[in-house]
Amino acid sequence: MAATSAGKTYHHGDLRNALICAAVDLATEGGPERVVLREAARRVGVSPTAAYRHFDGRGELLRTVRAHARRELAAAMERAAAREPGADDPGLAAERRVTALCRGYVGFAVEQPGLYRAAFCVPRPAADEPVPVRPPAEPEIRAFALLREALEALARQGAARPGGRPTTAAAAWSAVHGLSLLLVDGPLRRLSAQGRGVVVEATLAMVVSGATVG
Repeated sequence: MAATSAGKTYHHGDLRNALICAAVDLATEGGPERVVLREAARRVGVSPTAAYRHFDGRGELLRTVRAHARRELAAAMERAAAREPGADDPGLAAERRVTALCRGYVGFAVEQPGLYRAAFCVPRPAADEPVPVRPPAEPEIRAFALLREALEALARQGAARPGGRPTTAAAAWSAVHGLSLLLVDGPLRRLSAQGRGVVVEATLAMVVSGATVG
């Protein structure tokens, strides 16, 4: 699904998809707080009543936007890994992939802060929105799966720190996610581009060294 940019016309032969596109634009502009079903309907040019035929309320729409944002985050990581030069040494190649995936993660957060915030928001139903008796199971976040798989590949090269495999991926994710939040919403957002690059590379080096022997 390709979201339109703000100010462009939404073509809604498929109204549900048009509403999602509008909601993604809203999240891109201002994060999950901007995602409101009535505003998405206004942008598409339909009544709120028409929009409610496709979504129970803001919570359902925001969950759809969140899924889109998570896919975009994973895609940014994969693009970053694809740009990484190869290496004859399998261990070095595995390290480079871990670093590139993490760099893509942080880069997405900095370049798309609204979508990044939306990717990890916790949608809460409105007072008049029906609450499911059993919340749907959350799919695994692809960004974490990519990082875990890369670290497992690194471990298969014999470079992993002994005894650390069960928690290494969670620790690495915590590091890059925490750094991303500091860069987007925390005090590190004031860094210059050069200063930000130094901090990012230092953190990524720490992630790799924490996962490897020596």
